[in-house]
Amino acid sequence: MSADESFPRGRTAVVGAATFGMGEAPGYQAIDLLAQASLRALADAGLTVADVDAVFAMLPQDPFCALTVPEYLGIRPKLVESTRTGGSAFEIHAMWAALALEAGLCDVALICYGSNQRSAAGGLVRSGGQPFPYEEVYKPVNPPSSYALAASRHMHQYGTTREQLASVAVAARQWAQLNPDAFMRAPLSLEDCLAARMVSDPLTVRDCCLVTDGAAAVVMTRADRARDLRRPPAYLLGAASATWHRYIAQAPDLTVTAVAECGPRALAQAGVTPADIDVVQLYDAFTINPILFLEDLGFCKKGEGGAFVQDGRIAPGGALPVNTNGGGLSCVHPGMYGLFTMVEAVEQIRANAGDRQVAGAKLAIAQGNGGVLSSQAVTVWGSAETL
Repeated sequence: MSADESFPRGRTAVVGAATFGMGEAPGYQAIDLLAQASLRALADAGLTVADVDAVFAMLPQDPFCALTVPEYLGIRPKLVESTRTGGSAFEIHAMWAALALEAGLCDVALICYGSNQRSAAGGLVRSGGQPFPYEEVYKPVNPPSSYALAASRHMHQYGTTREQLASVAVAARQWAQLNPDAFMRAPLSLEDCLAARMVSDPLTVRDCCLVTDGAAAVVMTRADRARDLRRPPAYLLGAASATWHRYIAQAPDLTVTAVAECGPRALAQAGVTPADIDVVQLYDAFTINPILFLEDLGFCKKGEGGAFVQDGRIAPGGALPVNTNGGGLSCVHPGMYGLFTMVEAVEQIRANAGDRQVAGAKLAIAQGNGGVLSSQAVTVWGSAETL
């Protein structure tokens, strides 16, 4: 049996999904936000904390969050997990949750995250890790400088322009204007992006994700139980991850990410191709990210991502809806964004996304990115019609 055949395609599903405190949430600790999102996700599923027997949790500054979160919620789980690969962790949590549910190790898995970095610190809160000594001597402004290296290399190698990078930010803002929960909804033009304050050349502040508070949670169970719960399930059809480096100086190629490895695996598990996908949720920590990830997922050839995203192709009304909640660039980015891509994919599959709903969406990708393009994870979600 191949790895593709061994994944339990469509045999587990998200049955509850929620966010809380997106943007600014003064007065809340990170775990308070996480708990509120978790309770909302469980209520969305018609379940309670008493039903949960597996907790996949992440708090940025708590290395023992696998213990702290169950205690706070009053859960005595059979299974806890807190893989810390940055923003890709949550797609990896979903992969392990699916395998654990399929094996009968648990019955209801809660995946949850929260951060109050904006209200508490007023800026990015680092999740640990030491600077790489061979990079530190150049005094990078990380993480932006690491992503700026990838953007610069893509521009040099393939002729990608700053206008094409800005097209990613403008598309995200146009989606955010359709989302009442998005943090930044004011009009944004290409000219605004190009004239914005430079952070790390060629990335301006509009090429960089937000720094917000926020929490998200999803509840997973087996498909046979999911069908009897209150909301339409979003079935997990494929999930795969790959890690290629820790520090950007060790990346073998600045224009190719590990999505090129794990993306095809997840799509093969799901039995679909990029042409079948209705909506894509990518981890857009910086505008170069969606360009790289769309190439590595196979939506366009390597080097053609800049041209692919321009002229509104990924904006509302475009050929490929990408980051329909406004993404990390305009909706929310509380330190780690990966769980929010899954929540938005689920909302689209359940036709519950309001003005930003993509008509007829049945297949969605939710992708997570951790570190400095270091760890990647791709999940493929589908409605009942895709089983």
